[in-house]
Amino acid sequence: MAKMKSIYVCQECGSQRARWEGRCSECGTWNSLVEEKQVSSTPVSQGRGWALGQTQKGETLKTVKLSDTITETQKQRVSTGFSELDRVLGGGLVHGSYILVGGDPGIGKSTLLLQMAGGVADHNQNVLYVSAEESVHQTAIRAQRLGVRSNNVEIVSESLLENILELAKTKKPSVLVIDSIQTVYMSEIQSAPGSVSQVRECAGHLMSLAKNMGMTIFLVGHVTKEGNIAGPRVLEHMVDTVLSFEGDHHHQFRLLRAIKNRFGATNELGVFQMQNQGLTEVSNPSEFFLEDRQSSSIGSSVFAAMEGTRPLLCEIQALAINSSMANPRRTSLGYDYNRVHMILAILDKFLNLNSSHSDVFINVVGGLKVSEPAADLAVAAAILSSSINKALPSSICFFGEIGLTGEVRAANFALERAREASKLGFTHIVLPDSNKKHLNQELKENSAKFSYIKSMNDLRQLLGGNTPQKHRNRTMESAEH
Repeated sequence: MAKMKSIYVCQECGSQRARWEGRCSECGTWNSLVEEKQVSSTPVSQGRGWALGQTQKGETLKTVKLSDTITETQKQRVSTGFSELDRVLGGGLVHGSYILVGGDPGIGKSTLLLQMAGGVADHNQNVLYVSAEESVHQTAIRAQRLGVRSNNVEIVSESLLENILELAKTKKPSVLVIDSIQTVYMSEIQSAPGSVSQVRECAGHLMSLAKNMGMTIFLVGHVTKEGNIAGPRVLEHMVDTVLSFEGDHHHQFRLLRAIKNRFGATNELGVFQMQNQGLTEVSNPSEFFLEDRQSSSIGSSVFAAMEGTRPLLCEIQALAINSSMANPRRTSLGYDYNRVHMILAILDKFLNLNSSHSDVFINVVGGLKVSEPAADLAVAAAILSSSINKALPSSICFFGEIGLTGEVRAANFALERAREASKLGFTHIVLPDSNKKHLNQELKENSAKFSYIKSMNDLRQLLGGNTPQKHRNRTMESAEH
């Protein structure tokens, strides 16, 4: 007879312990061990129901030679109705793909997938939307408010995985949406929904359904307070694509990023705008993020960023003011805090900025998060503009990485960045001298002015060639003594 025994499973890393511990010895998380029941006499010979590649008795595994002709998957992609979502996915939905969508509560994950269901239904694809958090009536009202009224979209409210699998095999939809994976559970497992065991097993069965039946499955995933997808890390390894839906509740735009994608490029970015009728696409995000920018503002610079394969212009603002504190403040929103300290040290060393008596604030306008090193030059220009109290021309754009020895290093995709800046009317582009060889043809076709800089001294000459007045006074006093 099978015996039940208790084990304690960490909800962060999935490690198991025989008894409860206040702090997980594997990942160091406090109060993350939860008691779960386990059957101790499960036969080892029994395979998991969600394992791939299982064969019947008498059958042999089939192999495919790489020399054989493989059908091009691009021809089998289905449009979602959103060109932004299609690009992030790599060109549309692939049959049998397994996609995880994560994001903060209330950011619009369910809205995005409901509107996606309507777009897929317009291409004669059947969609089954399973909500484990809302009733059918609530989901139907929201779908109709978003304008989704297609006969090809069916909704159901269910959280028991066995019933969901049975319904999916009966209906055989082209696209299945599970909202959310943390609220779905299996009756065989004694632990609560959302635990490591429940999420792992439910995700495994759904993966088998997607691969064996060629069904595209979307999973909605909750996130922790740190911004990571809740549940075991193996969930992100199982799926083919991980999409992160980001945004600020104080702004109306939403950003969709591809963190992992087996059928397309990673780090692609899709921009949406939240309105009363739902999410709408932003066709020109560069113009959208710069529409409120004032001309010739002190401490404001424009950076030509790259989000995946898309160039995107954004505004970087800096404010440097005298500080009365012994330790001046350093605040950064949307840009790496450590790189701000590094850039200030470089400016102090090579341009005599003397930032040790100033509070410095950095902000990437619109809630964007810039992580690439090519933003260093734009951040340094904004800090210098605020320090010397001199506005930068509204038609100038920057990109380039700054080294610790004061050199300006080359940035990738220089041609794409320059073309995007020229398309939006920027007539002066400041970039590293090492990128000059990549723009030989562009120089002949583009009417914009290109300024190539090798070091921080070139940047100082470009901005006026003067050091801050307060430091020049200290230098003169030192010389007199």
